[in-house]
Amino acid sequence: MSHEESNESRRRFLKIAAGTAAAAVVVGTLPRLARAADLPHVSESDPTAKALGYVEDANATKDPKHKAGDTCANCQFYSGGATGFGPCQLFPGKSVAAKGWCVSHAVKAG
Repeated sequence: MSHEESNESRRRFLKIAAGTAAAAVVVGTLPRLARAADLPHVSESDPTAKALGYVEDANATKDPKHKAGDTCANCQFYSGGATGFGPCQLFPGKSVAAKGWCVSHAVKAG
């Protein structure tokens, strides 16, 4: 095999590998998005929710750590939409209210 054929073969391999990796990312994301709406909502009586001071409405909290405007929708752990319910990394397998809040709130960067 010549040097030129070797380079062409390597390029073809890298193109296929990159395309396969991109397709795997897209395919892996789609089912996760579809299931997010089906997640059960976190109840304020859930042990983890109680430990984190979670409330479905940030305006209802009396916690001194809460700052005006802080909601799940602008927290780095939340990956849902701006309204409704969405997944939160702190509550695996469950969804939280976009207008909710807990003591672990961390403003999204950017």
